[in-house]
Amino acid sequence: MRFFELITLTVRVRTVNDALVRIETALAKPEVGGALMGCWASEIGQLNQITVLRGYEDESLRQAERERFLLGGEVFGIGELITDLRIENYTLFPFLEPLRAGQHGPFYEMRVYDLISSGLKPTLDGWSKAIEARTAEQYSPVYAAFYATDGSLPRYLHIWPWATLEERLQVRTQAVADGVWPPENSGPQLQDMCSTIYLPAKFSPLQ
Repeated sequence: MRFFELITLTVRVRTVNDALVRIETALAKPEVGGALMGCWASEIGQLNQITVLRGYEDESLRQAERERFLLGGEVFGIGELITDLRIENYTLFPFLEPLRAGQHGPFYEMRVYDLISSGLKPTLDGWSKAIEARTAEQYSPVYAAFYATDGSLPRYLHIWPWATLEERLQVRTQAVADGVWPPENSGPQLQDMCSTIYLPAKFSPLQ
């Protein structure tokens, strides 16, 4: 799969657990499309956010599920809890494959970078050269990276699983010290950067 959708739901304070129960039930319905890749609740960064990542074999399937989701009006059965809803389309970096479902976290860092107008191609080139070294055994894996195809463009999303926050700091520091990261020529492409730490829902394929 190369086509993905990230749904970010901000819910009212102290309703995250209730919302996750309802989302699990809604996603299990037979009419729901897409392959659930992961579902998380924010832990560090903007709080009371839930993200749902789904994959699709082609664009037509993603669009059909989007129409069903929007026109149905149920919004995973949590409509009255939502204060903000954002749906984004992403395409997988062509040289990456997402990690298989399983235990990779429990901390998942989602980093969203806004780029200059010409910045996507140099970013992809830099990542393609650097990612193998960055994800070597002595560092850490990346779940995947995706570039956006709607909204404010260009931008991209990369998701990193961590066993502990201490591991995150140690690995990131070591990768920079060793010169394997960040990718070549990546800095000049950046305009804005945002990072949020999430924990997986109990039903998330990624734990």
